[in-house]
Amino acid sequence: MVRWRDGRGTLSVADGASGVPLEIAASPRSRMRGLLGRDGVDGALLLTPASSVHTFRMRFAVDVAYLDRSLRVLAVRTMPPGRLGAPRPRARHVLEAEAGAMARWGLRPGARLTVGV
Repeated sequence: MVRWRDGRGTLSVADGASGVPLEIAASPRSRMRGLLGRDGVDGALLLTPASSVHTFRMRFAVDVAYLDRSLRVLAVRTMPPGRLGAPRPRARHVLEAEAGAMARWGLRPGARLTVGV
């Protein structure tokens, strides 16, 4: 089992993008802050552990991918500001990026992700 820590890394999508800048939010404080107060995100933000997110007080729409323990994508949604995402029972991690980014990266349900730290 991986012990996640706050920090930076890269994200790769099987049969898709590689080297996507990634910020890892593993502590309660960094998960709570998430993307609040930002005007955008360079790459993606991985919230771990997490099974749901909200976009209250967000300044921009985000793509949200729910991931299982092995970093396989369970679902991908685009959420405008001011929304509450439903919890995903099998989700252990949530990946957030600016709206439209995940489609460009080839990230879709069933895809496997790799995180380089």
